[in-house]
Amino acid sequence: MNALGTAAATLAAYLIGSLSFAVIVSRAMGLADPRSYGSGNPGATNVLRSGSKAAAIVTLLLDAAKGWLPVMLVKWFGPAYGLGEGAQALAGLAAFLGHLYPVFFAFKGGKGVATALGVLLAFEPLLAGATLATFVIIVLFFRYVSLASIVAAVFAPAYYLLGDGVAWAASGAKALAMTAMALLLIYRHRENIRRLLAGTESRLGSKKS
Repeated sequence: MNALGTAAATLAAYLIGSLSFAVIVSRAMGLADPRSYGSGNPGATNVLRSGSKAAAIVTLLLDAAKGWLPVMLVKWFGPAYGLGEGAQALAGLAAFLGHLYPVFFAFKGGKGVATALGVLLAFEPLLAGATLATFVIIVLFFRYVSLASIVAAVFAPAYYLLGDGVAWAASGAKALAMTAMALLLIYRHRENIRRLLAGTESRLGSKKS
């Protein structure tokens, strides 16, 4: 593995991940800063509480894209520089960490659901599809976005390992990156977990002051 190239790709991925599109899109569309209302989380779900579905959709797509793009760039151009599966895994994890702790926004970022999905899409499209289906099923049945995010995060690395040799050839580096992302995503939802246990978590579609 090219150590210098891997370090450069990882840093670039982190910087791309540090672009907080919830804030950027809200500013561009003349909306309030998503950190100032609702859950205070700079993510698509909280942007939706502004009343602008368009802003929420754009935020969702861009947050996913910033997880997908760094990994794909390493996939496309990395082999010529000796970058392989390990560099892809580090790029994905770095982009995810950039979303959680963005250098451009005082290290106060979102929870990483859309960005993690983008990373999974770059790793294996079928894996992303299975994880997204899990998320949608939980949302439809329970209407808790946080619960769906946590369940999907837990299942993603499990799906990846179960699909080894069937749908794809699993990489240990990617499995570790997904496990790290899952643990961090659960940690970032710790307040949601407390509210879920207390029965006070906001359901999708409900208004939150």
